[in-house]
Amino acid sequence: MRARSALAWPLAAVLLAAVSACQSRTPTPAEAPTPPDGVVTWASSAARMDEAAADRGHRLVVRTSVGGHDLRIRLSNAFGDRPVTFDGVHAGLRKEGAALVRGSNRPLTFDGARSVTVPAGESVFSDPLPGRLPDTTDLVISFDTPDATGPVTGHWLAMQTSYTGARGHTAEEGAAAWTRTMGSWFYLDAVSVRAAPGTGAVAALGDSITDGWQSTTDTNRRWPDYLARRLNRADTDIKGVANAGISSNKVLTDGGGPSALNRLDRDVLSQPGLRTVFLFEGVNDIKAAPGITADDLIDGYRTIAERAHAAGTCVVAATVAPFKGWSEWSPAAEAVRRDVNAYLRDSGEFDAVTDFDRVLRSPYDPERILPAFDGGDHLHPNDKGMQAMADAVDLKSLDCAG
Repeated sequence: MRARSALAWPLAAVLLAAVSACQSRTPTPAEAPTPPDGVVTWASSAARMDEAAADRGHRLVVRTSVGGHDLRIRLSNAFGDRPVTFDGVHAGLRKEGAALVRGSNRPLTFDGARSVTVPAGESVFSDPLPGRLPDTTDLVISFDTPDATGPVTGHWLAMQTSYTGARGHTAEEGAAAWTRTMGSWFYLDAVSVRAAPGTGAVAALGDSITDGWQSTTDTNRRWPDYLARRLNRADTDIKGVANAGISSNKVLTDGGGPSALNRLDRDVLSQPGLRTVFLFEGVNDIKAAPGITADDLIDGYRTIAERAHAAGTCVVAATVAPFKGWSEWSPAAEAVRRDVNAYLRDSGEFDAVTDFDRVLRSPYDPERILPAFDGGDHLHPNDKGMQAMADAVDLKSLDCAG
């Protein structure tokens, strides 16, 4: 970790402001909570997971994009069927593994209280935590779930190692109590900060490619991570990046979590400071559902664009990447992909288009991923492919008002 990260949060105890947390009603998974002021610096899209385990401590590692002050987190019980209590919630900076930078681990409150109970189907924002959170650094959120039962709300494909242990150790900065590792995030689905005036964010709405499958675990090499690093160095007001990818996700139908249409409000439009929706989905609809036509997908894309524009955001679309060699590829599916990509390139219904198909395809067989970018299954790009995708994004296109 860079030295400035260790110094960014004060070592002395700071009185937390007793500002009421912004709680949101989400009686169905599709409804969006009301975002607080600020800009999203990290997010993951939630879905229903296995049954909860009571008396458990969680230590979740996430990677920030934009830096700022007054960190807030969002805890979600969107897919639960009973209330969940969160106790001993802390935020700190990671040193290595489950160990934190000394003096960085500080308690979060909810309407001034050290614990909060979130009803089934709802979510809650913490109070703002004074102090500065660095950009592009590992943030660690720790909390206990003393009485959790029923379905868990979480994100299973984190591509990041987090930790669990017995409850009662969330205030500790050492790693001794955090004896078990996991590759998923539970309950936490967004982190925001107050950044410089005018700072905005982009949310990448996608499937397992956006989720980072076939990138290297624990290295933050998903294509939205590479994009965040580019934005951090660039002269642009768009600095925050929210990864709204879910493995196996589809535009039109539920499966790998709610469809893009059904989760757009909660996972994307609810993010604080959102300026742009980056839409990169469709391959799962094409390859897994015979009978899905290009017109079906185009209707779905058009609906997402209309809803995002109505919410006041830009919409950038990306073409569907090649996947010949994957078991579900067929000439009929390829024909749908070509028609969909022609629409995405030429319709004029989006504020900009990024041509991921052109970036990733082989010049010798344009129905396949270039071997140098192929993660091995002929569908998911490797680290080099992920970086090539991020490098292809015109950063100016992410702010249509700019």
